[in-house]
Amino acid sequence: MRNFALSYWEHHSFFGPADVAIIGAGLVGLTAALYLKQRRPAWRVVVLERGALPSGASTKNAGFACFGSISELIAQEKRGDLLAVVAARCEGLARLRELVGDAALDYQPVGGYELFRPEEAALAEECRAKISYFNDLLAPVVGHARTFRDASGEAGRLGLRGVSTLLKNEHEGSLDAGRMMRALLARAWAADVPVLTNCAVETIESSAAGHRVHLANGAVIEAAQVLLATNAFATELLPELAVTPGRGQVLVTEPLPAVVLPGTFHYDHGYAYFRQLPDHRLLLGGGRNLDFAAEETTAPGLTTRVQEYLEALLREVILPGRRPRIDYRWSGVMGFGPALAPLIDWVRPGVLAAVRCNGMGVALGAGTGWQAAAKLAGA
Repeated sequence: MRNFALSYWEHHSFFGPADVAIIGAGLVGLTAALYLKQRRPAWRVVVLERGALPSGASTKNAGFACFGSISELIAQEKRGDLLAVVAARCEGLARLRELVGDAALDYQPVGGYELFRPEEAALAEECRAKISYFNDLLAPVVGHARTFRDASGEAGRLGLRGVSTLLKNEHEGSLDAGRMMRALLARAWAADVPVLTNCAVETIESSAAGHRVHLANGAVIEAAQVLLATNAFATELLPELAVTPGRGQVLVTEPLPAVVLPGTFHYDHGYAYFRQLPDHRLLLGGGRNLDFAAEETTAPGLTTRVQEYLEALLREVILPGRRPRIDYRWSGVMGFGPALAPLIDWVRPGVLAAVRCNGMGVALGAGTGWQAAAKLAGA
């Protein structure tokens, strides 16, 4: 039934029939829309977003443009084809930088450090011993002979306490997640792709004639194809998908002009991370490993346990003895699954899912969007 709260103009210009309806205006959904318009300029593409802003992790991530610390790579190598996984991450970052531009992203090639405490001496030694191995393995993908090096001598200069080993990835960086999403939204509208916010999708009705996407506001969009790009929230519409949510909590301090921390930093097997923002605030995030079950949720929220863990990391390791004011706290939701590679596949005729970036959405998002667009355009 037609929504009679919508005008004739709204029906025809915003909610009219589409060649492709994309559900989710995050990094994957918007890049898929842009790449699809490059391939099929005449197609009518519309993006549907249930929040006022993208509701998952695209505007709530920590802004790490990373592809893996040594301890993470050691663990991930046991799960499958590591070289292909890292290649996909590097390709995704390259596509994102090409599509948006480093200036719009505020991309900074500052490198990424992994920190080890004295009690992690065995793990630190294992990782140090793997430096040459991973440098050789990743050279064809990264394009540099040396990706990792021992930077333990820099711990004192950085003011870090309780850090015995520091290993650096020379080719990681940081970006501004808010500017990234503003740039992608602007490019989508400029490409004649309406991005309709506050448009929650309730059901996808499929038939031989196509698909009817039913919205919570009563509107229905008819589409020849549908792309589901809601990452951790995918199972709300398609419960059969192998996607498990993982909430990440973040905090940001007051400005700290005297602190200088160039780089991105990974701690506690990569489950904690921090960096300095351009306005001299410190951003810290992570801690879901403290209670995986509690953080296996799509609900936004903060827990005392994780927030106290992050604050302890701040005052004991990053800024020893100091207790800066915390000005921002939030959470975002990532999507995880049994394989490290994203899930990009047809889940029913004409309905494609591009989800499950396994906590690497910044690195994998644009590449995932590009692959989704290729499948849709070739269908």
